[in-house]
Amino acid sequence: MKNNFFYLALMPVLILSGCKKDASNELILINGGEFKNEYSYFFGKGIVVKDFFLSKYEITQKEWIEVMGYNPSQFSGDNLPVDMVSWYECIIYCNRRSELEGFTPYYIVDTLKIDLNNFSEFDDLKWSVRINESADGYRLPTEIEWDFAASGGIKSNNYIYSGSNNLDDVAWYWRNSGNQYLDGKWSWINIENNQSRTRPVGEKRPNELGLYDMSGNVREWCWDWYEDDELESGHRRVWRGGGWIGGEHACAISYRGMFEANGAGPDQGFRVARNAP
Repeated sequence: MKNNFFYLALMPVLILSGCKKDASNELILINGGEFKNEYSYFFGKGIVVKDFFLSKYEITQKEWIEVMGYNPSQFSGDNLPVDMVSWYECIIYCNRRSELEGFTPYYIVDTLKIDLNNFSEFDDLKWSVRINESADGYRLPTEIEWDFAASGGIKSNNYIYSGSNNLDDVAWYWRNSGNQYLDGKWSWINIENNQSRTRPVGEKRPNELGLYDMSGNVREWCWDWYEDDELESGHRRVWRGGGWIGGEHACAISYRGMFEANGAGPDQGFRVARNAP
């Protein structure tokens, strides 16, 4: 982990009184309902999603620096999505941005208390992070919310990827994120030699709800612990959407990824959500 992260995590947050901003240009209201997209991981499971707000774009480096005061990203650019951010750092970002904009922080973080539900052998932090469900502040989307929004919500056209069945229309991924379009099988050497990287947010086509880059560019953290028939909850946090390094399968809305909460990578970013009134 980055040394400046530990310092910043414990710094007092600057609270600006009376400066609540209108986030309507940054967040989109996602009208809730049942899953319509048959490719969604949660389709047909009887889940009804409540209304919520979700950021139109992945959080950019400019937005990150304004709140956190440093840039952890491997690739530099104001309109590039922030990368190399851990799940914990995103939690801190959400709380700090909430306070800066006059909202109630959504997360209750205790850096000195061990989360007894965290069983990861690789996570050396294991901070206690609880939620204030009534708070109006910024937060990570739940996996169900992320999937619902990526799959087009109640406006879904039943696409495999977020906004299209043609991945090149909506995503930066291993084939198209470099200087030339790559053919053949996935190859890290070819990706590296092609100078592949993140791209400015919003350059590809949005999905049915007006959300950009929910497939590709950077993988996006979700709130939830990853859990399936083989892995119990408490070891990894969920990421969704795939990234510029990733293969086509990882960019599909049905794909579920996982990573240690303290992990960070050049294709790891996030977007934020807020509760709807």
